[in-house]
Formats: sequence, structure tokens, C-alpha cells
Amino acid sequence: MISSVLALALVAFAPQQTQPAAQSQTQVQPSARPNPCDAPEFRHFDFWLGEWDVAGPNGNQVGRNVITPIAGNCGLHENWTGAAGGSGQSVNTYHRTDGKWHQVWVGNGGGMLHIIGGLQDGKMVLEGTTQGPNGQLLHRVTWTPLDDGRVRQFWQTSRDGGTTWAVSFDGYYSRRKE
Repeated sequence: MISSVLALALVAFAPQQTQPAAQSQTQVQPSARPNPCDAPEFRHFDFWLGEWDVAGPNGNQVGRNVITPIAGNCGLHENWTGAAGGSGQSVNTYHRTDGKWHQVWVGNGGGMLHIIGGLQDGKMVLEGTTQGPNGQLLHRVTWTPLDDGRVRQFWQTSRDGGTTWAVSFDGYYSRRKE
């Protein structure tokens, strides 16, 4: 009894099609609106796009990184795999409201970092702070496109608000040959 009542209810509330299918369906054309992310500011970090082998200053491989465009070219997605087993991902985008680039990084060790900045003399420079057991740590990460097609990522940290800096990472990105 319940199943026949349910079947009757479904038939009663089902949309009625009074026109042939070919006449009732109209083609909706996508909007011809321009992509706001076609603005030049959104291309400032494009030099980092690609598949990379990453070596330290001594030439030893420290990892691999894949940087791809996302969300209609409105951002970049980073997928890092370290040679020692670490991994992490970041999302990077230009934020029109504040006129700055933002990166949010999440590592497999549970860490998260939000750094902000922009293009300075052809280099992407982003900074931010984290709070740790020993106080606040200031991060400055600089990506430099090199004349030979590589990209250098130079990461520094400061425990004294930027008076002194220590090198956390110095990596040279070479495009993967595979």
C-alpha cells in the first residue's frame, strides 16, 4: 500500500512535459564575459609553472615539484615531493583587493604557512609569520627566474623580526626532461 501511494505521489509531483523535448530545451550559450584573471598581475608568477627537479646549492637532488594553473588561470597549485620523503602543497593567487600575491602552504608534517607579497625587481618575494614553541618566526621566500631557464627558491627565517636571517632552503629548479 505504501509503495503504491509513493508511486502515485511521484507521478503527481513529477514535472509535466507539455511540449516535445526538442521544443522545450533551449540552448544556453556561455557568457562572453572576459576572465578577470587575464589581467597582467595574474601572470607575475607564471615563470614557476612546470614540472621541476629541485637541487640544492651542491647539486644534490632535494625534491620534485609540479606547478600547475588552476581555477581558470586564477591561481597556481604546487605539489612538492621531497627526496627525503616530505611532501606538501600550496595554492597561490593574486588578490585584487589588496594588490598582493598570497600563498597558503600545507605540509605533511602538519605545518601551515600563509605568506604574502609580490613581484620585486623580477623576483617573487612573499613573507609571513608563524607562531612556534620558541616564539614568532618570520619567513621570507624569494623565487628568482634565472637566465638559464631555472628558478631559484631561497627561503629565509628570522627570529628577531628581520634583523638577522637564517637560510631555511636554497633550491634550484630545473625543468624535468622526461
